[in-house]
Amino acid sequence: MNDALWDRLQNLDLDGDAALPFSARLARENGWTTEFARRVVEEYKKFVFLAMRAGHPVSPSEEVDQAWHLHLTYTRSYWDEMCGAILGAPLHHGPTRGGREEGQKFESWYRQTLESYRQFFGEEPPRDIWPPSEIRFGEAAHFRRVNLKRAWLLPKPRLKMPRVENQIKLVPLVFALILAGCAEVQNAGPNVFDWHGGPFLAFFWSLSALGLAFSG
Repeated sequence: MNDALWDRLQNLDLDGDAALPFSARLARENGWTTEFARRVVEEYKKFVFLAMRAGHPVSPSEEVDQAWHLHLTYTRSYWDEMCGAILGAPLHHGPTRGGREEGQKFESWYRQTLESYRQFFGEEPPRDIWPPSEIRFGEAAHFRRVNLKRAWLLPKPRLKMPRVENQIKLVPLVFALILAGCAEVQNAGPNVFDWHGGPFLAFFWSLSALGLAFSG
């Protein structure tokens, strides 16, 4: 692409010779590999270019937004070097004010941003950094930073809901097994680890039936 602005943005060195480079800090704060963080930085530069050239409001992906947030804390690099010397104009970060209309607005901007990306750069945005809008405003909207020194991260189990016809078929079986389980365990005591024989089998098969119902 023959554009002096893009050439200047490509030459913007966010890492410099710092002991903790920008990309390494970005990787550390988001739990990414350094290589992935470097790719995000390059996509962030493309986003900044689109903000100045697309001719419409733009919206970043969650990953690009994290690079944007971090760059804003490097005030001299952001305001003096990038906005002042490279862009020649301020680039403000305006988060959503909340509400359904705001959500729809930003989702529309994001779709336009992806389309302008294709037009200007002649390629598809990488999906691991620029996911489709249904993911950007679905899963990605629940992103939270976590201090890994204080918390463990365990993925949530993904329960697959069965088709309606399978749900209907399983209702009598699940109901019968739960009733049988209740009858068996009512005198078995409160601690399931102390159960044996009939009560434990009733409990086990009741759980199995419920698991089957949600396995699809």
